[in-house]
Amino acid sequence: MRTEETALVLFTILGQMAVGSFVILGIVHWWAVGRYGTAKADKLADYALLAIGPVMILGMLASLLHLGNPVNAYRAVLHVGTSWLSREILLGSLFAALGALFALLQWFKIGSTILRGVLAVIAAGVGLAFVFAMARVYQLPTMPAWNTWTTTASFFVTTFLLGALAMMAAYVLSYLYLRNKDAEDVAGLRDMLGNVLRSLSVATLALLGIELVIVALGVVGLSRGPLEAIQSANLLATEFLSLFATRLILVLLGAGLFAFLLYRSARDLNRERAAFALVFAAFAFVLVGEAIGRYLFYVTSVKIGL
Repeated sequence: MRTEETALVLFTILGQMAVGSFVILGIVHWWAVGRYGTAKADKLADYALLAIGPVMILGMLASLLHLGNPVNAYRAVLHVGTSWLSREILLGSLFAALGALFALLQWFKIGSTILRGVLAVIAAGVGLAFVFAMARVYQLPTMPAWNTWTTTASFFVTTFLLGALAMMAAYVLSYLYLRNKDAEDVAGLRDMLGNVLRSLSVATLALLGIELVIVALGVVGLSRGPLEAIQSANLLATEFLSLFATRLILVLLGAGLFAFLLYRSARDLNRERAAFALVFAAFAFVLVGEAIGRYLFYVTSVKIGL
């Protein structure tokens, strides 16, 4: 894999996972507040929130690797009115800044709950706009394999799929840390964690179904497209078939089998170790699978003309 392709895979995957994690965390926290109260909901959510920042920072740093001269990166935002690439960089930077501000206010409980909630909604909206801009960057008439609705759809499915699994892993880590620190409330934290894991397992299974449909329609669309699109389909069916199959198997295991088993085992969390192992395995399998899928997105594209 070339350095440029590696950088793009890391940037898009990590950026989308950061956005998805932030949105999913917001939804889960809102639900947990209604059921368990703000104080208890904050216990798991605040520590999970800390995991999002480093992911976004790594993604933004990776984006610099495919620039000819990273020192001039600031110039990329000078054409916001006409360039989706400029909008992508601007929105990504704005999401990172707003997310960091929200994390600071939330962690130290600065400002009212309403103020922090409004800021979180704004940050989430900017993050989703960032993912949309990221997809639009590849809507090029000269790249038939990219210039299709499946690019945007797949980017958003990856965003929420990785976001859901990342937050499951983050919530488990938060619980493991708090289990010893706040021993007198272990039962309450375990009950909340079990319900979060079960709900996100269902979401993961639903997103898996959507992703498989998008993949199938994408391949069919390529086979019925112009010559260059057909060439992309042929690459998937020949030179990159084993890698394509590996990607599907990893995602099916992680977001399918493991998520289903997790849904069943998280009912009461009597076997914590087994349930938590499923969480981390599902996240790892899907993360690798989505990274492979994004790599194939780049290497199988065929450009019209020279």
